[in-house]
Amino acid sequence: MPEKDLAATLASMADPKNFPKDLAVILVWVALTIAMIYVPVLNETFLRVIFAVPVILFIPGYVLIAALFPEKKSIDGIERFALSVGLSIAVVPLIGLVLNYTPFGIRLDPIVSALVIFILLMMILTVYRRASVSEEERFTVPFEQVKPALKSEFFPKNGSKLDKALSWILIAAIVIAAVTTVYVIAFPKDGEKFTEFYILGVDKMADDYPEKFFAGSEQFVWVGIGNHEYRDVTYTVETLLLNAEWDSAANASVIHSSKVLDRYSVQVADNSTYLEMYNFTVYDTGYNRLEFLLYNETVPDIGASAEDKMAEAYRDLHLWIKVTT
Repeated sequence: MPEKDLAATLASMADPKNFPKDLAVILVWVALTIAMIYVPVLNETFLRVIFAVPVILFIPGYVLIAALFPEKKSIDGIERFALSVGLSIAVVPLIGLVLNYTPFGIRLDPIVSALVIFILLMMILTVYRRASVSEEERFTVPFEQVKPALKSEFFPKNGSKLDKALSWILIAAIVIAAVTTVYVIAFPKDGEKFTEFYILGVDKMADDYPEKFFAGSEQFVWVGIGNHEYRDVTYTVETLLLNAEWDSAANASVIHSSKVLDRYSVQVADNSTYLEMYNFTVYDTGYNRLEFLLYNETVPDIGASAEDKMAEAYRDLHLWIKVTT
């Protein structure tokens, strides 16, 4: 298409009256999805899931296919639909993989932003690509013909009673499958409930822990708590200094003395992770073990024995240390 004609076609398609109807529907759907995610009242309803599912499982692939195949004869409707779903399943995880290696990480806001940017870019490319082909060859979605076409496809005039019955069964199966999918996503069954509790070294790795240091020197580790309890939880972390030794005969540690080093609480939202630096200082050389105890809302008295505290702890971690003067 000549450059002047292409520019004129682009200008014409940019007019709201001539803007591709399928892309207009997608634009409105994406805008409504964003509202369902971020508007306080709406994001607490099942509508959030209903609007979000197509944005994840259909729209990314559709706009990509629309950009790749602007002509109506390139692929038929069934192929376009199937490729839209298939490419969405490929594109969305790929976007998540890329985000995982950026400072943004895999969180709601970056994922929504990345998806919206991808969809908008593909829509712009689609408008350009469709403008480069003639109007007769250009792919469009004839919305005014969808209903008659579906009626003719599912309920042909010369069809038998068996054909009509099978059509109703097929429609019912599609509706049931769609409703079931939305219900499962909106109201997922609770899986295994558990809490992650871990300590990391200097570089947020499971090594290079402060094990040998001078008395009175400030040390630190990273304390991590992952909440998978399907509810918000207020955890309590207590650190104990122990003078302990391993009794091989009893196959257990024998605690000779203990001292509370610190105790603090932290609230962790469901399916969230708390990871913060924890600073500590040991002044006494008589202790050789640093105990990290995690309590899940039920917290023993601070004056209880070390053995009782360890027995009641929801999670228990420790470091063997050597404190020198």
